[in-house]
Amino acid sequence: MSHQAIETYRGFVYPWVIDHIGHMNVQSYTGRFDEASWYFLAHLGLTPGFLKENSRGLVALDQRIQYKLEVLAGSLLDIRTGLLEVKTKTLRYVHTMRNSETGGEVANTELLIAFIDTIARKTVALPDEVHSRAQLIFGRS
Repeated sequence: MSHQAIETYRGFVYPWVIDHIGHMNVQSYTGRFDEASWYFLAHLGLTPGFLKENSRGLVALDQRIQYKLEVLAGSLLDIRTGLLEVKTKTLRYVHTMRNSETGGEVANTELLIAFIDTIARKTVALPDEVHSRAQLIFGRS
């Protein structure tokens, strides 16, 4: 990963998330990436409390996952997240999931999300604070 990234997840792979061929199931990848997104967004000031108090939300516009190495029961995982782009109403970022023991990249996902007014149900401009934090943490505004 060549861009600035922060740690957004650490976890363990339990046997009950293993699929019929012995690998971590797709639902578990997606869930872990989703949890990492919430920590990433909180770093930018978009906490669940802020969103609720301001009638704001986030919607996924595009998500692509690449699976690179097998993940087996008993694996330790971590996710680092990098901001790729901040526009007026959208954020584009990438999560990289690694096996914490070996350091090998097991999967990554790139997401494009939009900031919305949950009452009007339309996209709105991201707060200035998001742009400021993006610049401070990731060197992007």
